[in-house]
Amino acid sequence: MTNVDAIQKAIEAHTGWKARLRTAVSGGVFEVPAATVKLDNQCEFGRWLYGTEIASADKQTEHYRTAKRLHAQFHLEAAKVVEWATSGQKQKAEEALGLEGGYTKISRELTQEMIKWRESLR
Repeated sequence: MTNVDAIQKAIEAHTGWKARLRTAVSGGVFEVPAATVKLDNQCEFGRWLYGTEIASADKQTEHYRTAKRLHAQFHLEAAKVVEWATSGQKQKAEEALGLEGGYTKISRELTQEMIKWRESLR
């Protein structure tokens, strides 16, 4: 898979997280434990980021370093939402998913960076 394809798939996959998290908030359950969600190397994009498919030189770029950092932060924020949603702290979870919430901000920032990275490769 090319870098462009992997990044595009990641954009699409990470965009779907908000709907999954909203479902968790409304139902109080999530299919994956928060401790697993927190790990940024378990999703397909994370395995690709940490894997051997990306050339060493590409891993030295600012886009790679920024995307990796933001991706880790994204997973931390998503894990918080899962934790709050599944432990009865619905208000905290909803705030994180709101327009100015921590999850929403990092999700937006990650998506913007992945788009910049993808465009730099074309």
